[in-house]
Amino acid sequence: MNSNITRIVLTGGPCAGKTTALVKVIEHFSSLGFKVFTIPEVPTMFTQAGMDYLTTNREFFYEGEKATLEVQLALEDKFLRMAEACSQPCIIVCDRGTMDISAYMSKEMWEDITRAVGTSTAELRGRYDAVLHLVSAADGAEQFYTTSNNASRNEPADEKGLQIARMLDKKVIGAWTGHSHLRVINNHDDFDAKIKRVLKEISNVLALPSQIEEERKYIVRLTGEIPEYTESEITQTYLVADPDSEVRLRKRVWNGKPVYLLNSKKRVSVSEQIETEQQINSNLYITMLQQADPYRRTIEKTRRSFIWKGQFFELDEYKVPEGLMILETKGVAANEDVKMPPFLEAVEDITGRKEYYNYNLAKK
Repeated sequence: MNSNITRIVLTGGPCAGKTTALVKVIEHFSSLGFKVFTIPEVPTMFTQAGMDYLTTNREFFYEGEKATLEVQLALEDKFLRMAEACSQPCIIVCDRGTMDISAYMSKEMWEDITRAVGTSTAELRGRYDAVLHLVSAADGAEQFYTTSNNASRNEPADEKGLQIARMLDKKVIGAWTGHSHLRVINNHDDFDAKIKRVLKEISNVLALPSQIEEERKYIVRLTGEIPEYTESEITQTYLVADPDSEVRLRKRVWNGKPVYLLNSKKRVSVSEQIETEQQINSNLYITMLQQADPYRRTIEKTRRSFIWKGQFFELDEYKVPEGLMILETKGVAANEDVKMPPFLEAVEDITGRKEYYNYNLAKK
C-alpha cells in the first residue's frame, strides 16, 4: 500500500485563480514524477445539477448542504484508495475542501450537519496535509475580478458583488483557521507570481528544495483598530540542531485550542533550503522540549493575521523584548510594493536583517 500520499486543499474567495492554479499544479508536479489527482468542486457540480444554495427553504438547503458534505467525503475517500494502489508518490488536490461548506451557513446548522454525517470540524480539518487559500481578486486586484469564467457563481460583478466576494473570502479563511498548515496566497499584479507561490508552498509540504526568499518585515507601531483579524498565541522553542539546520517547536493557540508543530529548515545550497512542518501531539511536544537549545530562550508572542488590499499580513507582538511589534507579509514580489495598512506606522524596514530573525531574537 502506498503511504507516500499528500492531501492538499486549494481554496479561496470568488475569482481567486484556483482553476488556473490547478492546471499548473498538475503540470509542474507530474513532471517531477508525482501522480496528481484532482477532486472537482462539489458545490459547482451540485449547482449545475439543480441545487439552489440561495433557497429560502431551510429544509431543502439543509439536505443540499448535507449531501454536499457527504459527496465531498466520498470522493476524497475513493481517490485516497486509488492513490494507495499507485506505486509512485501521489498528491490529491481538492478544489475546495470540506470546511469550505461551513462558511455558507450558521454555526448551529454546520454542527447539526457534521453530527448527522458522523464527523466534526476537528476531524475534517485534520484530513488534509495543507490548505492553500488564494485571496479573491475582489480584494486588491479588482481590475481582474470577473464572474464570466464560472456560470455557477452567484455574486454580481459590481461594487456590491466585490463586497460580497471579500466577505466570503474572509469567511472561508475563518473556516480553515486552526489548521496547522494554512497558507494564504497574496494577490499580485502579475498573476504568475501568485501561481509560483502556490507551487513553492506545495514544494515545502513535499519537502522538496525551494528558493530561499526574504519575507518583507517591518518594525511597526499600531495607530488604529485592525478591522478584521484572527488572533493566536504562539510559544516557540528552538531545539539543539546540526549546523545549517534550524529546528523549532511551536505551540499555537486559537480560541483556547492548542496545535503543536515541529518545523525544520535545512540549507542545501547557497540559495535553496528544505523546509518541513508536521503536526505532533501534546505528549511528543512535551518530550521534545527536553531538547531545547540552552543558549536560546523561548519566544512568546501574540499574532494577529489579516488581509489588506489583497496582501496577507501577520502582526507579531513580542513579550520579550517587551513592546516589539513586527509586521510580516509573505509572497510579495521584489518589484512590488507592500500595501502598508493605514492603521500601522512603519518605524523601520528590517527585511533581510538577520538580527530580527526569531532564531536570533531568541539568543540569551
